[in-house]
Amino acid sequence: MEKRYWHFINQDRKLGYGDNRIVEPGKIYTVDCKPVLCEAGLHGSYNALDALHYAPGQIICRVELSGKIVHGDDKSAATERKVIWMADSTDVLHIFARKCALDVIHLWDAPDVVIEYLKTGNEKIRAAASAAVRAAVRAAVRDAASDAAWDAARAAVRAAARDAARDAASDAARAAASDAAWDAAWDAARDAAWDAARAAASDAARDLQNKRLTEMLLALSGRN
Repeated sequence: MEKRYWHFINQDRKLGYGDNRIVEPGKIYTVDCKPVLCEAGLHGSYNALDALHYAPGQIICRVELSGKIVHGDDKSAATERKVIWMADSTDVLHIFARKCALDVIHLWDAPDVVIEYLKTGNEKIRAAASAAVRAAVRAAVRDAASDAAWDAARAAVRAAARDAARDAASDAARAAASDAAWDAAWDAARDAAWDAARAAASDAARDLQNKRLTEMLLALSGRN
């Protein structure tokens, strides 16, 4: 069996960077270029968590890369990419982001409503949770909180904001203090998971997060 990779695409299911071909399961896509990481070629990441870091949208593709291939630390680029299966991972990413935020909840004094939201995903309290986290983060900034506490708080902010701004634009700035950051639904979901894993500050923790995400994504199709 060919080595398989993960690749996220936009909700419109089109290839990016002006290509605009519709992505469909079972199809092989090719490009006529020398593959260069981050610049040219059809990309994929062996680890699901790495793919999430580069994701422009919530549609997950399980792919095989072939042809000319170059490999980097967290992704690869090739001249051919076959889509084995694909699925909308929105709900999975919502749950995953909350789990990631809970992994580092002990690093800061989280309000009860935030903890409840992260554990339950209760839509009725998401606005209150988001407001509570914003207040906590701003207080942490004023008090010059430790980097670990800041990362944990920011991860929880994004997890709460993810659902609170599900339909908002996805091009907001990453700055945690920016109003646009609270409204960036997709950036919030993606960065919550990434920052929570990074806040754990160990390879073992990142491996655990990657294993969790991989299992959740594979469950979408029941395939490998």
